[in-house]
Amino acid sequence: MGALTPIGNSLDAFREGLQTGQSGANEITHFDATGFRTTFACEIKNFQPEELLDRKAIRRSDPFTQYALYTTEMALRDSGLDLEVVDKDRVGVIWASGIGGFTTMEQEIESAGRAEGVPKYSPFLIPKLIANIAPGMISIQYGFSGVNYATVSACASSNHAIINSADYIRLGKADIMVTGGSEAAVTRAGMGGFSSMKALSIRNDDFKTASRPFDLDRDGFVLGEGSGSLILEEYEHAKARGARIYAEVAGSGMNSDAYHMTAPHPDGVGVIKCMKMALEDAGLNTSQIDYINVHGTSTALGDIAESKAIVDVFGDDAYKLNISSTKSMTGHLLGAAGAVESIVGILAINSKFVPPTINHFTDDPDIDQKLNFTFNEAQERNVQTVLSNAFGFGGHNTCVIFKSI
Repeated sequence: MGALTPIGNSLDAFREGLQTGQSGANEITHFDATGFRTTFACEIKNFQPEELLDRKAIRRSDPFTQYALYTTEMALRDSGLDLEVVDKDRVGVIWASGIGGFTTMEQEIESAGRAEGVPKYSPFLIPKLIANIAPGMISIQYGFSGVNYATVSACASSNHAIINSADYIRLGKADIMVTGGSEAAVTRAGMGGFSSMKALSIRNDDFKTASRPFDLDRDGFVLGEGSGSLILEEYEHAKARGARIYAEVAGSGMNSDAYHMTAPHPDGVGVIKCMKMALEDAGLNTSQIDYINVHGTSTALGDIAESKAIVDVFGDDAYKLNISSTKSMTGHLLGAAGAVESIVGILAINSKFVPPTINHFTDDPDIDQKLNFTFNEAQERNVQTVLSNAFGFGGHNTCVIFKSI
């Protein structure tokens, strides 16, 4: 695995940030946000792409692709794969981004708009902008010639990438899949667009506590950026080379609310079905889930619908498991959220702790407070099985289950 997040630029740093309940929110540095309704976000800090990438790749890549290449290099090193002997025709890449090269798009449009006469655009505009360039660049970098494409389904994007990657291995079409997601949407248009929807928190005077999933005073999500990479491998293939195995992809569910462009179904109907699908696919019952890393965006409707869905699916077992929204720390990473939060779940299995939902101050009477939301402090727990939820605009629902080996 490899992680680049607002609370840590490596797997170890990310784990420490989760355990100590760090907030990744900061005043925006990527551009001058003076006059914007929201002036803060969860940015990557002190990112030095040249530590792992060559200058040519950096120059020719949008930040979202740089993030993807950076975490994939970390993940491949972590995997111990010998790329000199692996059959690269049997290695695929399915990568996610909800938006793609937002930074490149903005810069090119602004630059062309200042030119006199016919606007002139860089020949790298399209190759840097398109969402599928990230998996393309990963395959080019390492010579992976198996299946290669991008998934784009808003905030469910990287869960879709992980699920599709696991299925390619299940079908016998690949031995190894590089998967995950990256996003770099803390830009003028990114902040402005979400702000105009009134989706973002406006707690500018207290931005460190602005992401408040399940809190009565939540007022919207905090936009984040980053990347998470996972190397999935067929079990016997991994076992034969003596690989360290973090966890098993046990099952998954995918469906649609078929309800609204941006709002979740108020009763969580699609989410209920999706979690049940994942449990059935994994061959597990509700008592076997120890921890749910929820979508939990800190929005008025979404948090209520998801908590209701958990009670509906898990019944009495809902009160025995831990729940947390790590978006309270990282912000909402959009298309990268599912990958980063899957890594959270896998770290919980391997490090025997549940990360907290920070920034909880006031209970919401519309949310069942008997549920254990792991408020404010991490909890020690022998986590064996994790359910990770990710839902996207357009009604996309995805659930992935990981369990210990």
